[in-house]
Amino acid sequence: MESVGIICEYNPFHNGHLYQINKVKEMFPDAVIIVVMSGNFTQRGIPSILSKEEKADICIKNNIDLVIELPFVFASQSADVFARGAIKILKALNVDNLVFGSESNDIETLTNIANIQINNDKYDLEVKKYLDQGYNYPTAMNKALNIETNFQNSPNDLLGLSYIKSIKLEKANITPISIKRTNDFHSIDLDSSIVSATAIRQALFENKDIQSYVPKEVYDVLKTKSNLDYFKLLKYKIISEGTTINKYLTVDEGIENRILKVIKNANSLNELINHVKTKRYTYNKLCRMFTHILCSFTKEEIINNQLNELKNNKDIEYIRVLSFNKMGQKYLSKIKKELNIPLITTTKYYNDLLIIENRVDDIYKLL
Repeated sequence: MESVGIICEYNPFHNGHLYQINKVKEMFPDAVIIVVMSGNFTQRGIPSILSKEEKADICIKNNIDLVIELPFVFASQSADVFARGAIKILKALNVDNLVFGSESNDIETLTNIANIQINNDKYDLEVKKYLDQGYNYPTAMNKALNIETNFQNSPNDLLGLSYIKSIKLEKANITPISIKRTNDFHSIDLDSSIVSATAIRQALFENKDIQSYVPKEVYDVLKTKSNLDYFKLLKYKIISEGTTINKYLTVDEGIENRILKVIKNANSLNELINHVKTKRYTYNKLCRMFTHILCSFTKEEIINNQLNELKNNKDIEYIRVLSFNKMGQKYLSKIKKELNIPLITTTKYYNDLLIIENRVDDIYKLL
């Protein structure tokens, strides 16, 4: 049975995602489609509008056969960590192909760049040089790459690059396949039936009608939702903990002092980020950092769980199934004997990473 993987967040699931799934069905009509999906918090550092259970249910209603959770410890980090965790899961599940959206739709160029990043010492030195000059990592990467190529620093291509790099580093027998992205990832315009998730979230925040941009079953759930504003919880936590917030992951280089200078007068997350951000600390990086503070995700937990090794060569510790249909169940039955790590459907299975996951889910429920 051939298998196709998709790495996703679905925040929220929209017509563009359905377009991608239909394209996959056209290319691989008999294949099982498996998604590895971030849970209640996303890679951009924001809470998911829909819970992971709601998203998993929507997946199954839209021709996905098997939904696997990408643990918070990967899902809330940089593109490379996010991708590495997801590829480790797809590799463990013996997935044959990975399909992803791409602005350039140029696998050859992305593969060449991945090879540069993995095998070129000059590239690493150039990235470090630009980081030392105060640039954030995506900008430093793009400046270093322009020595070798005219690669454009666009969001889905950057993620695709991380996927290809992870496939190579994991020595995974997975074929990367791109589908041309039909809209701007960051655009907030509602100018066609396929718009970005960013535009839909903005429209929801402004109480605009989003019925034309999402499948009916998504709209039926979204229309009952309100804005997930966690700023007051975050503000309380930062003020009460003071400089000790530097124990949380990604709170580095004295950024806690910059945060504490402005937190008392900040009235929203946007306002806080705009006062704190610098060249090096981008909007999304700060969002992820504030999520780590909110969810008490510490550097010590990274060390204790050897997650730094996990980012490099340590295997994942479990695979959690969120939902499946008959075809997904058939695939799981087929590969179950080949798996050398636990396959679980509940968080009652004891594991240090699941302790973190359960804590994060409890915090999400407060929102």
